Amino acid sequence: MTAESQQNRCASRRGVLLGVGIAGIAGIGLAGCSTAAVPYDCDGAQCLPGATTTQSGVAAATASAAGGAASTGTLLGLAKDIPVGGGTIFTNEKVVVTQPTKGKFLAFSAVCTHVGCLCNKVANGTIDCPCHGSEFKITNGAVVTGPAPAPLPPRTISVNDGKIMLLD
Repeated sequence: MTAESQQNRCASRRGVLLGVGIAGIAGIGLAGCSTAAVPYDCDGAQCLPGATTTQSGVAAATASAAGGAASTGTLLGLAKDIPVGGGTIFTNEKVVVTQPTKGKFLAFSAVCTHVGCLCNKVANGTIDCPCHGSEFKITNGAVVTGPAPAPLPPRTISVNDGKIMLLD
């Protein structure tokens, strides 16, 4: 083998190793940019968007003057604690209850439709997600500010005797 051909072969090996190194670094960089919807507080597959289903619509029932029948479900809280024009987030149940106008109670999933973060604040007529800045209307869960691609799914509640019950 001549000295010139041996030098070309070394350069060729060097080029291959350099190419492999660059490809590996690029792969690591792209993996860090993943947009897979994995909730930050998820502890299993049940946390992934679409893994659980909820009933359509929300109940805006109010207590009757006579006291009404007791509802079954999960007690979220008291209607008097939900501010008019605002709402309250129930983190354990991952639900937000709003009261856009006096006596009208609505409920939505508190899980952001972007990557599954839990919304943490209701202010200025919106339900806010801390992770990427998505905001949703308190009146219907619609996206006001992205990057969330879809509205917050409605949840079913009842309000009887001043108690808010999650039904689904």
